[in-house]
Amino acid sequence: MIYDLTIIGGGPAGVGAGVYAVRKRLKTLFITKDWDAQSSVSESIENWIGTVKISGTNLAKSLENHLRAYAGDSVEIHTGEICTEISKKSESPLIFSIKTSKASGETLEYEAKSVLITTGSSRRKLDVKGADIFEHKGLTYCASCDGPLFANMDVAVIGGGNAAFESTSQLSAYCKTVYILNRGDKFRADEVTVNRVSEKSNVKIIKNALPEEVKGDKFVSGLIYKDSVSGESKEIPLSGIFVEIGAIPATSFASKLLEMDQTGHVMVDPKNQRTKTLGIWSAGDCTDGLYHQNNIAVGDGVKALEDIYLFLHAGK
Repeated sequence: MIYDLTIIGGGPAGVGAGVYAVRKRLKTLFITKDWDAQSSVSESIENWIGTVKISGTNLAKSLENHLRAYAGDSVEIHTGEICTEISKKSESPLIFSIKTSKASGETLEYEAKSVLITTGSSRRKLDVKGADIFEHKGLTYCASCDGPLFANMDVAVIGGGNAAFESTSQLSAYCKTVYILNRGDKFRADEVTVNRVSEKSNVKIIKNALPEEVKGDKFVSGLIYKDSVSGESKEIPLSGIFVEIGAIPATSFASKLLEMDQTGHVMVDPKNQRTKTLGIWSAGDCTDGLYHQNNIAVGDGVKALEDIYLFLHAGK
């Protein structure tokens, strides 16, 4: 059969679109390897609107339960499948081929009139001694999710882009001191953002800092870095380390069909989440959107679905 829509990805963006696909009565195929998004590893999420506090695992489960409760005969859910390729099967009518694989090695192929990619991304890991040991024990990759747990403590942000400075700005509101460590002497972040954050009294910027080791016992207690100019190694006593060195979007399966930025994020029109390939939309952390958070991902997914419905039924 030919589906109206195939949604690829089981995070907040995909589920948000899936729930709305049910409401619009679109015959939809929903494909996901699992329901774990980036924040699934967070012990306490306090910025999921409408819920005071929830673990990442429980958030993922609640999203899955919501979609399954409403799916009915509109949304067909396939778990345990990974999309391996998307291609255009015909131009008129517009039909896409979606190929997937299972852990068993079985390969499958589906057809759809439209596609929404919501496959998210994974954080680029800090590759230094001790980083893997203290992940979720003081070392984290999400200031929005975990930041409030470090109120009145000394923390560090590793990175020099806009995400690093935005995280630093957020943390400075409740942390005692926020150190931001950048590998070079110039930042990738916008100058206006750097200047705004640098003016905060509890923010301390350290340039030419190469992280060497995360220290601690049961939890993080400090960070050793090397000054790349002097060659000297120094240690900062810390309770938390926030890593903002980029993300790796899960979009390789669509690289031949879609326009992407240099890091592999799908380029979209923020008004409607359309890609430059007619019939394909993308939402959430796998896009080149400026901000990547759970609440924003859901909104992006819903926005895309509204536009997909118009595309299918009004020819827009």
